[in-house]
Amino acid sequence: MEDCKQIGTPMCTSTKLTKDEEGNSVDEKHYRGIIGSLFYLTASRPDIMFAVCLCARFQSYPKESHLIAVKRIFRYLKGSMDFGLWYPKSSTFDLISYSDADFAGCQIDRKSTSGMCYFLENCLVSWFSKKQNSISLSTAEAEYIAVGNYCAQLLWMKHTLKDFGVFFDCVPILCDNTSAINLTKNPVMHSRTKHIDVKHHFIRDLVCKKKIRVDFVPTSDQLADIFAKSLALDRFELLQKCLGILQINVA
Repeated sequence: MEDCKQIGTPMCTSTKLTKDEEGNSVDEKHYRGIIGSLFYLTASRPDIMFAVCLCARFQSYPKESHLIAVKRIFRYLKGSMDFGLWYPKSSTFDLISYSDADFAGCQIDRKSTSGMCYFLENCLVSWFSKKQNSISLSTAEAEYIAVGNYCAQLLWMKHTLKDFGVFFDCVPILCDNTSAINLTKNPVMHSRTKHIDVKHHFIRDLVCKKKIRVDFVPTSDQLADIFAKSLALDRFELLQKCLGILQINVA
C-alpha cells in the first residue's frame, strides 16, 4: 500500500457490501487485525468512522470484496496523513448534538445505520456510527430510534460536566426529520408507533421533563450525515471542515 494511489473519500457512494458468499476468502486473522488498527485510528480521525464500522461487520468469513473496501480507506488515509481534529479557543461552552440515520442501509438485513456526534461549542468531543438492532419500517422511525439510542450518552456528558462547574438546562439534539421530531413530542401511542420498542420512547420522557429538546436542522447542515452513510467528495469535504478535521502543519 506504500505506492497506492491516493483518493478523496474513504468509501465510494456506490459501495454496497454484502456477505459475498461466492467471493474469494481472505485471511480472517489478518483482516481482523487491520480492522482493529483502523478502530484505534478513529479516536482521532472521525471521518473514517462509518467506513471502518461498515467493514467491521464482515470480520467473520471476510471476502476479497471486503478487503478491497478496507484498502480504499488506506488509500484515503495516505492522502490525508497530516489531517487531525482542531480544537479552537472559544469564550462560550454550549453542548449540542446531531443525530442522523440511513434508512435500511444494510444490504443484508435492511437495518438502518445511526450516526451521532456531540459538540462542546465548535469542538467535536464524541461520535458514533452503529447499525440499529431492529428493522425500521420508515425513515421517521429510523431517525426516531437514532435519537433515542444516544440520549443516555448525552445525559452522561451533561452530568459529567456538572463536576467541572458547567451546567446545562435543556440540551438540544438536532435532527433533519420533522416526523421523528413530532414523535418525541406526541405522548399518544398510536398505531404507527405501537411496534417500536419501549426503550426507544425514553426520549419522550426526557423531552417532557425538559432535559432534552429535539430541534430541526436542514439536511444540508446535518453534521452527523458523515457517520451514517458514504458521501460524495464535495459533501464529504464540507462536513470534514465543519467537524474540525483540518490539515495540521507540523513544524
